[in-house]
Amino acid sequence: MELINQHTKAIMEGCKERARAAGLTFTDESLEYIVTNRDLIELSPKVMIPTLYDYWVHDVEVLRGKGEYELYPHNPYETVINTRPPISFYNDNNPDWLNVMIFYHVLGHIDFFQNNLYFRHTWEYDFTGQALSDKRVIAKLRAEKGRWVDYILEFARSIDNLVAYHDELSPLFAAPEAATSSRLDYYFDVFLQVEKKLPVGDYLKEVARYNEAIAQNREEGERIFFAEVTAKYPEMEAHFAKAQNVKRVERRDLMKFLIENSEFLARDENQWMRSVLEVVRKTSIFFQPQIRTKIMNEGWASYWHEKLFLVDDRIKGHEVDFARVHAGVTSMPRVGMNPYALGMRLMYQLKEAGDKGKTGYEFNRLSDREQRRHFDTEAGKGEEYLFKIRSNYCDYLFIKDFIDQDFTDRYDLFVTGKRLDPQRMVWQYYVKSRDAGEYRDMVLASLYHPPHIEIAPERGEEGSLYLVHHFEGKQLVSEYIANTMVGIEYLWGAPVQLETSEAHIEQPRGGAGRDGMEEADITWQRVVYTMKDKVLSRQEL
Repeated sequence: MELINQHTKAIMEGCKERARAAGLTFTDESLEYIVTNRDLIELSPKVMIPTLYDYWVHDVEVLRGKGEYELYPHNPYETVINTRPPISFYNDNNPDWLNVMIFYHVLGHIDFFQNNLYFRHTWEYDFTGQALSDKRVIAKLRAEKGRWVDYILEFARSIDNLVAYHDELSPLFAAPEAATSSRLDYYFDVFLQVEKKLPVGDYLKEVARYNEAIAQNREEGERIFFAEVTAKYPEMEAHFAKAQNVKRVERRDLMKFLIENSEFLARDENQWMRSVLEVVRKTSIFFQPQIRTKIMNEGWASYWHEKLFLVDDRIKGHEVDFARVHAGVTSMPRVGMNPYALGMRLMYQLKEAGDKGKTGYEFNRLSDREQRRHFDTEAGKGEEYLFKIRSNYCDYLFIKDFIDQDFTDRYDLFVTGKRLDPQRMVWQYYVKSRDAGEYRDMVLASLYHPPHIEIAPERGEEGSLYLVHHFEGKQLVSEYIANTMVGIEYLWGAPVQLETSEAHIEQPRGGAGRDGMEEADITWQRVVYTMKDKVLSRQEL
C-alpha cells in the first residue's frame, strides 16, 4: 500500500475543482492510496480502517476472502472511509480514465459524509487516530490478560448493535436559544408520557398550549403555563422533586448501562474490561450512520460520478469502457436489490421532481396518472431539492417518503415470490406484486434495524438484569440468544432475563397459498429466557 503518484494526484485535484463548481462541498485535504487485491482483502474485515484493533475474527475473514478470491477473482474499484482527512483506496491496475470516474464517485461519498446530519458526531475528529489509540490499549491489555481480552471482545461485539446512536446524536443539534428548563423536560418527556400515559392528541394540545403561552409572554410564559399544570396535576411538583434526586437510568443503550452500572465490572480487578467495552461501543457508534445510509450514500455517489464524468473531456475514447463499468455498478436487477441502482434512480426521480415542482401539495393531491405524469411548473429547483435531501435524510426516511407508485411504474419494479413446482421439484420465481407499498415494505425490511431492547432494572430480582424486547414484527434469531445472554451474564455478574415474542404456528387450515405451500396461522407468544450460571431456561408468560 502506497500513496498515489503526483500524476494521479494532479488528476484528482482537477476532479475536486469540477466537483466544487457543480455544488459539492468537502474539505481540501484527502489521502489516496494505491492498493493490491491482497491489501483490500486484509483491510476489509477492519472496515478499511488500517488502525482498527486486532481481533481473531478479522484473521478468519482474511482467510475466507483469500479463498473466495482464488475461486472468483474480482477487482474492487475503490473504497473510501469517513475520517479526517478522508482516505480512499484504489486498485493498482486501474487506468487513468477509470480513476477519474472513481474519484468523482469518491467525492460524492466525501460530500455525503461531511454534510449529512446523521454523520454529525464524526465531523470533529479523526477516527483513525482514535482507532490507533484504542488498538494500542487492546494490545497492551492482551499482553497482560491474554485470551480473556478476546472473550470480553466477543461478549461486547455480540451486543454492539444495542447502542443508543440517536441519543448520542441528538444533543449535537440542540440550539442554545432552544434550551428548556429541566422541569419542562420532565413534564413533557416523563410525566405526561410515562406516568400519565397521555394520548397523543392530548399531548399535542399541551405542546400547543405551552407554545401559545411563550408566544404571548416570552419572559413569564413558562411560569404561567405551569400555574395551570399544577392546578390540573397537583402531584407533578412532588414527582419532579423526587426525580431530581434519582440517577437517570439508561434504558436503550445496553453497553453503556453495563459500563456504568455493572458491579462486576466495577471491581478493581475487572476495571480493564470497561476499557474494552468502551472501545467496542465507540467503534459501533462511529459506523452507525454508514450502515443507516447505504442506499442514499451509494445513490448519491453514483449520481455524481455519472453526471460529472459524462461532461469531463477525459472520457473521450473511453465511452464504451465507461458504459460497461457504469452499467455493471448501477444496473437494476430483476430479483433482489442493488443499493447503487435504487439510490441513483431515486436521486434522478427527485431531481426531476424538484425541476418540475412535483414536491408540494398541488402535485401530491393529484390522483390521475396522466395528470401526474405531465405536471410541470418549471420550478427548476431539482439540485437544490437534492442537496436538502442529502443533508437531512437516512435510508429509512428516504425509502419511506420517496418510493411511490410513480417510481415503481417508471422503472417496472415489483416484488417477487417463489413457489415449488412439484413436478420438476424446482423453485419458480414469479411477480408477486407491482404495488409500490409492497415494494417499499420489502426494501424497508432489508434495512439495518437493531432490535428495540429496553433495560428494566426495576423488574430484576435479587440483582438480576431484566431486558424487554419490544416486538416490531420480527422475532430474535433464536440460535444467537444463548451465546449472547452468556456474555451479558458474565459482564453483569448476575443472572439475566430477556422477555421477547416468539412465533407459534397453528395447524394448517387446509388451503394452499400461491407458493404451493399450505397456509398457516401465526400467533405471537411472550416468553422469558433466563440465563443463570450459564444455563438457559425458557418460560411462557
